[in-house]
Amino acid sequence: MTSSIQYRIAKAKKEELVEGPDDAAVVVTLGAADIALDPNVAYMTGKLKAAGNTGVLLRALASGEIATALTALASRL
Repeated sequence: MTSSIQYRIAKAKKEELVEGPDDAAVVVTLGAADIALDPNVAYMTGKLKAAGNTGVLLRALASGEIATALTALASRL
């Protein structure tokens, strides 16, 4: 089973970079100032926000999928 994830990097209050489908199982949001943090650390410290299926989120964190996707998205900053 593959579940989709939407990634968001918040640059300003109403300005975000977005990658992924609008109907994603999980929406992951991280502030641009925190992009250098490891996503696992960011999640555990409350800097990486997630909404949706927690199982999908934890599998993506463990596999490194979130780190890869956020790094690619951050290259567009």
